Amino acid sequence: MNQQLAGYAPTPLAARMENHGRTMLKVAMATGHDLYARTGSMIAYEGFVQYEANPPSAQQALTQWATGEGAPIMRCHGDGVLYLADYGADVVVIYLNNDSLSVNGSNVLAFDAHLQWSVQKVKGMAKLAGTGLWNVEIAGTGWVALTSRGTPIVVDCGRGQDETYVDPDALVAWSPHLKVKAKRSMKAGALIGRGTGEAYQMAFSGEGIVVVQPSEDNTDRLRIRG
Repeated sequence: MNQQLAGYAPTPLAARMENHGRTMLKVAMATGHDLYARTGSMIAYEGFVQYEANPPSAQQALTQWATGEGAPIMRCHGDGVLYLADYGADVVVIYLNNDSLSVNGSNVLAFDAHLQWSVQKVKGMAKLAGTGLWNVEIAGTGWVALTSRGTPIVVDCGRGQDETYVDPDALVAWSPHLKVKAKRSMKAGALIGRGTGEAYQMAFSGEGIVVVQPSEDNTDRLRIRG
């Protein structure tokens, strides 16, 4: 291989999921260890890997997801190495050890197929535009890969007594046992003609983490449902 290109070659996998750089995910595929991945996220693979779009086992959840989150998935199986990405977004790899995570559907890249998952309405957020929000809750022991529009910050809500406030458009994921409520405020934009300036934040309290991305692009964010 050309020496100038050798630095971009993948390194041997030491775990089920790993980053290749900031924006690519490597997954070690093996028979009997299937994977759910965002449809269209496959960019390359080595070995023998097959895909099943909208698998029957996920049809009910997919129906909910399509109406609340709009992120179809495919089931991947086989033996080899699978490479996934999502339009150059940063990839965050998390190992759940008998734990759970509530994730914005647009930020789900991949997760082990044996994990339990469902679409859940976010409790405490009904006052957000009078409608509420939906998220994908993933639980069990296994690997999950998320995307972030830029390098995220992970806030430990258990470090202090104060609540943590997050713009919903910048929210990636959080520990589902955190208490969540909506907070209304006035943005400074109201003073310079950028609408009414009224805005909502999500307030988190308790023991757990919140993952926040440095982006407020709401074109693929949590959707307000009527």
